[in-house]
Amino acid sequence: MKHFTLILIALFSVELSAQKTIDDLLKQYNDNGVPYISVEELAMPKTNAIIFDTREPKEYEVSHLKNAVCVGYDNFDLASIEKKHPNKSEKIVVYCSLGIRSETIGEKLKKAGYTNVYNLYGGIFEWKNKDFTVIDSQNNETENVHTFSKTWSKWLKKGKKVFKKDEKQPKNSKKQ
Repeated sequence: MKHFTLILIALFSVELSAQKTIDDLLKQYNDNGVPYISVEELAMPKTNAIIFDTREPKEYEVSHLKNAVCVGYDNFDLASIEKKHPNKSEKIVVYCSLGIRSETIGEKLKKAGYTNVYNLYGGIFEWKNKDFTVIDSQNNETENVHTFSKTWSKWLKKGKKVFKKDEKQPKNSKKQ
């Protein structure tokens, strides 16, 4: 019985140490091709930036950062962005759920010549976890945040997790 207890303690300890932080997760998926901006810095009144939500429209409709423009991920249209935002030195902040899909879009913007692009560290999850406001499609404050999937929802600590169990999940985990 004593050995069994020690084995359980050892297994539990390994499981705890295997838990990742958001920093570990972002290091796993991102290569820092786009520098991060913290939620606190973006929330400062003096931070003037164009904010692109790189999640899908169904996620954006549940909630998003105030003044964010949904540019999507699967159907991201660089030509449309270049038409609407020709000044390639304007400060642009991209975000998604955690900051993984947004890095991909940020890299596309940088490749197109945009020189002042930042990725919101931890995405909308970190924004909400730090008690900043999100709004729904009617511009009303909401606690709802689309968490993409049950697996990824563990990273949202505050707010109400929204996702549909029957939503088709992508095979490429880079998209979270």
